[in-house]
Amino acid sequence: MSTPETGYDFEKSMKKVSSYPFLQKYLPADRFLIRPPASLVVKAVFRTGVTPNQLTMASFVFAVLAGLAYAGGRAAFFALGGCLALISTILDAADGMLARAKGLTSRYGAYLDLFLDRLADFAVLAGASVGVFRHGGSVLLLVLSLLTIGLYFLQLALYYINVLYTRTEKNGEGAEAKSLAVVIIFLVSVAGHPELILAGVFAMACPGVFIKLVRFLRKGRDPEAAASR
Repeated sequence: MSTPETGYDFEKSMKKVSSYPFLQKYLPADRFLIRPPASLVVKAVFRTGVTPNQLTMASFVFAVLAGLAYAGGRAAFFALGGCLALISTILDAADGMLARAKGLTSRYGAYLDLFLDRLADFAVLAGASVGVFRHGGSVLLLVLSLLTIGLYFLQLALYYINVLYTRTEKNGEGAEAKSLAVVIIFLVSVAGHPELILAGVFAMACPGVFIKLVRFLRKGRDPEAAASR
């Protein structure tokens, strides 16, 4: 285990996950685009009193600022929002890396991360929705944006219900997919097209709701699951 005396070890700070093997092999945005700057953050605070939970809170603050920036409704604000969202994600990666590197992992810290991540998601998506509306002035686009937010959180709710049902607990397994998504969000935001963020979330959430519903219904065919009701 790394300590302030032995120094920071990048490999020991990385979490071993098995999800998204395709992304890990062919589009490893998390390891090569997000983790290196996150590692610099960890190195900067490793010998200080900064805690992983404080980095989690900082990540959340930057996400809220990103949402407020998106709500500005202009190209410059969209670019700023993308930069702030990227910083938020880097800090979000750094909190777990710091916790693992210093042996400070905890159940509360893991759930604080999940809790604030969902609030951060809402802040960014809500800000993007307001910004797109202010930029284009289309009420229909605003309605579709709000529908997108609803679908996104619906598929998340179905995911967590499935986790509770199966009694599995795999925090941080979606880091690779999230990191790739944030890199894309950053690029389209700098290009001045936050509507593509909402379009991408909509395209992901629609099949996501259906897939999670089908997977859960298939679990009902399990004789042991049916007998336990």
